[in-house]
Amino acid sequence: MNCIIIDDEPLAIGILKSYCEDVGGLSLIETFTNPLDSIGLIQTKKIDLVFLDIEMPQISGIEFVKSMDKKPLFIFTTAYPEFALDGFELNAVDYLVKPIPFPRFVTAINRAKELMALRRGMGKIENVSSASGLGLDTNQFIFVKSDYGNVKIKLENITHIQGLKDYLKIHIDNEKKPILTLMNFKDIDAKLANNNFIRVHRSFIVNINKIHAVQKSKIIVHDIRIPIGDSYKVDFFNRIGL
Repeated sequence: MNCIIIDDEPLAIGILKSYCEDVGGLSLIETFTNPLDSIGLIQTKKIDLVFLDIEMPQISGIEFVKSMDKKPLFIFTTAYPEFALDGFELNAVDYLVKPIPFPRFVTAINRAKELMALRRGMGKIENVSSASGLGLDTNQFIFVKSDYGNVKIKLENITHIQGLKDYLKIHIDNEKKPILTLMNFKDIDAKLANNNFIRVHRSFIVNINKIHAVQKSKIIVHDIRIPIGDSYKVDFFNRIGL
């Protein structure tokens, strides 16, 4: 995975550079203290991942990402945790707060590798059609492209789905790790031909059968609290009879 580092602090660059050298599968191509100097390299060379500081004098990391037409994967690195929401709304792979612990860095890299695998081998989510001659009921399960294979998921086992722009996290009962699939939230919303699923937030779909409790603006699924968006409240409460 080809990567670059953009940070106006040489010390921060040095730490990230040493981390990259210690993690397999990363090839550090270049480092920059000015994000504008990196544009030519990003446009002309295959850069898979960018480590990007947010607070920089020339242009903020957030504004720099917004300016890109075709974006590589990027991980924000910053001393300011208050920018986390802005970062994730731009579909950042991760958001690392300085000083960055090495184990936390490794977690972010593993996430980036998973997403890179999805980008290389992904198509849209596929329902199994009865026309295939298998005689299967497409409302009972779906096949999702994940990594380099197709994963069969029973709809009844899905607890909730989190959408992060161009990829999804599908959470499954009794599975600690969600299934990552590269597609947008709107597509899977249309594919879930099952009345047990409802959109409750711009970034969440829940399986009604998995809801343990409902609070004023939160849904509890197992021990996870999922927000209810203002524009979804009326439909949601009507569906569950509250």
